[in-house]
Amino acid sequence: MSQSFYLNLFFSCFLCSALFIVGCNNSSSQKSATCHDTTMVAKDMKDFAKDEDFKNAHELKDDVPFEPKGEMMEFPSTDGKQGSAYFLKAAEGGSDYLFVIHEWWGLNNHIKQEAERLQADLGGNVNVMALDLYDGKVATNREDAGKYMQATKEERASAIIEGAIQHAGEQAKIATIGWCFGGGWSLKSSILAGEQGVGCVIYYGMPLQEPDKLKPLKADVLGIFAEKDGWITPEVVDNFKETAEGVGKKVEIHQFDADHAFANPSSERYNKEAAMKANVLALEFLKERF
Repeated sequence: MSQSFYLNLFFSCFLCSALFIVGCNNSSSQKSATCHDTTMVAKDMKDFAKDEDFKNAHELKDDVPFEPKGEMMEFPSTDGKQGSAYFLKAAEGGSDYLFVIHEWWGLNNHIKQEAERLQADLGGNVNVMALDLYDGKVATNREDAGKYMQATKEERASAIIEGAIQHAGEQAKIATIGWCFGGGWSLKSSILAGEQGVGCVIYYGMPLQEPDKLKPLKADVLGIFAEKDGWITPEVVDNFKETAEGVGKKVEIHQFDADHAFANPSSERYNKEAAMKANVLALEFLKERF
């Protein structure tokens, strides 16, 4: 072959490589500006613990004192230790249970108030356990919240949830709800509940993506997500829905024109209209399952 042929071939390959590199750089810069690189590899909320953007997307107002209607309780966890929860007993002593899972801050007064609100909205006839997956630690700043979330051990958190299921009893119907860190653990809790699980509500938490992990799930799922969420992106949500439905699970998804933590009044991204609509959806979903 002629020398000109090889020169043309070399120039073509060089041009393609240059265009590919430019395209990748442009794509990366766009991605970091809109959805943060961590979402492409994260499998669990605690993977975001060192993400400065994620930490800065969470604010915490002063923990306003309130008069608790429930009480802290302890129960045996399945690892031979003790678990704890903020407990609100059903007015008529029924066997329905709602597990409430806290955000990355821990089991603070805000979550206890949410547990009280949910029980009241459900007519007072559901036992509510706001589980403490941090074993008593409550963060009052972002750095501690990130440390506590990252330090959460799957085995320990699962043992606490399994202990709560045993405390509820074999006849109990169990639903779960959680936000952010607690949203992901709401799904895991419902999976652990097995046949006793009747409903799972996820507020912008990282859902499981693996078919094998979703197969044991018996509860229906209501997913409440934010279209502008830079971590639990619409792509993550769509993949979860497709994967879950692919293994025969019933999943209802609502994505709001809002940002991460839009349902938390302490957040700068709090969206009152979206939060109210989301809370109504969650309440109706839970009432139907109970």
